[in-house]
This record gives sequence, C-alpha cells and structure tokens, in this order.
Amino acid sequence: MHQRTIENLQQDHDFVTVNPHAEKRTRYVLFLTVITMVAEIIAGTLFGSMALLADGWHMATHVVAFLITLFAYSYAAKNKANAAFAFGTGKVSVLGGFASAIALGVVALMMLLESIERLVNPHQIEFSAAILVAVIGLVVNLISALLLKDNHAHSHNHGHAHSHHDHNLKAAYMHVLADALTSILAIIALIGAMYLGWLWLDATMGIIGAAIISIWAIGLIRETSPVLLDGSIDKSYSQAIQNCIESDADNRIVDFHIWHVSANHFAAIISIVTSEPKATHHYKSLLTEFDRLSHITIEVNQCHDKSCRH
Repeated sequence: MHQRTIENLQQDHDFVTVNPHAEKRTRYVLFLTVITMVAEIIAGTLFGSMALLADGWHMATHVVAFLITLFAYSYAAKNKANAAFAFGTGKVSVLGGFASAIALGVVALMMLLESIERLVNPHQIEFSAAILVAVIGLVVNLISALLLKDNHAHSHNHGHAHSHHDHNLKAAYMHVLADALTSILAIIALIGAMYLGWLWLDATMGIIGAAIISIWAIGLIRETSPVLLDGSIDKSYSQAIQNCIESDADNRIVDFHIWHVSANHFAAIISIVTSEPKATHHYKSLLTEFDRLSHITIEVNQCHDKSCRH
C-alpha cells in the first residue's frame, strides 16, 4: 500500500564522501612513516644520537594522526547505512580532521616548550647526526606530501564528481607539511650554528616553526568546527533560497533552518505559510538550482486569515 509513493518521497541519507585514492595513499604514507620512525629510534639508541631518537619519537605523533585519518575513512564507510546516525556518517571525516588538528596543535606546543627550554639552556648539538636526521625527515615528508596531495575531485556516494575539501585528508597532509617545515628550519638553523656558532638559531627556528604550525592547526579547527556544530550555509545562499520560495505566489517562510550534514552537503527544513497551498514537490521543484541542498523537508501551512487573500 502506497509503496511507490513512499519510494518516490524517501530521501538519501548517505553523505559519505568516497575517496579510495586518498585512503590508499594515506596507508602508503603511514607505512613509510612507521619504517622511518622505527629506524631512527633503533639507530638513535644504538649510536647514542639524541637527535635521531627525538625525531623518531616525534614521528610517532604523525603515525597517530595517520591512524586517525584511516580510522575515520573506515568507520564512515562501514556505518554509512547505520540507522543510529540520523543523517549518516558524512561528518566522521570532518571529525577526523578536527582531531588531527588538535594533535597538530599539541605538536606545536611541544615544539614551543622544547625550543624555549633550549633557548634558556643551550644544548650541545651533534651537528652531523642532527643534519642527517633533518635531511632524512625532509626527504620522507616530501615523498609523503606528494602522495597526499589532494586534487579536490573525488567521487561522492551519488556517483558524481564534485569539487570539495576532504578535511580528513587535509589534516594528514598538514601533518606532513608541518614535519617538512620543521626539517627545513632545522637544516637552516643547524648550518648557521655549525658555521657561525649561533646556537640560539636552532631554538629560534623551533619557535618560528611552532607558530606557523599553530596557525595551520587553528585554520583547520575553524574549517571543521562549524560543520561539527551544525553550522549554517552562507547568508547570501540562504537569502537566495528564501527569495526563490517567497517570489512564488504569496508564500511566506515562517521557519527556516539549513545545516551541515557533511563537509559538502546541507540539509534544510522550510516551513511555509500560504493562502493556496500546493503539494510539497512543487516547492522542492523551486529549489532544484540549489545543488548544495542534499536533503530538503518542506512543511506547508494554509493561512485562513482574511488578510491572506489581499
């Protein structure tokens, strides 16, 4: 009974962005990072190099970030049809990006504290070992950056290609860039200290690096948090939707909500009052040009007041 009508009215709740290319590349980068991390920790322990040992444990923080990225992709895909999630798992990758941004901020804080401590109490530096570590780190991170570079054109669950930002992938990419930046600044500082005797340059570069990484982390948090907090769409887009509805007959919007259901999809609830109500599909047809709306709920109320007919 009513089966065909029900099927026509049902809306898709799967807003997961399918990005197998990014997931596969992240696995490659994770493997590369783990191998480098283990090698540096073993070499640092055997040869007594604090620089190698410290960089090895520093890489462990990035391993955790890549594991968060992979877990987010996997969890979102496995649970996209889970009825426990009202609008699917489209926000899971955004949550992964947010968590990685926090981890990036922690790395920056650790760098800052260590740099200040070294500025106050300069340490003797084994220049050859330290420069070797920095060069190895830079090479590994440049390779990782090439693997994780996002072309911003991936498949969505609906089978179409769209331009979008994968916050989960972006977070992993930023961890790689942060490490590459750290390596570049370290090489500059170590060469300066070795040839000019400026030991303070190493700590200063660390502070500069921590500041830049903090800016990246804050930027990613600002991008992801509105999605996680059901942030609305930009005002001009919202106003265009209202104008479109209210320019038809004597329609007036009495309740209007648009919010993120994923990084790139929005849901809308629109309550309309009119003297001559039409079927809800009429009002939805008015909004076909607004392709950022992936889930639309329309409520139509008839105005019985005499003033409605004037």
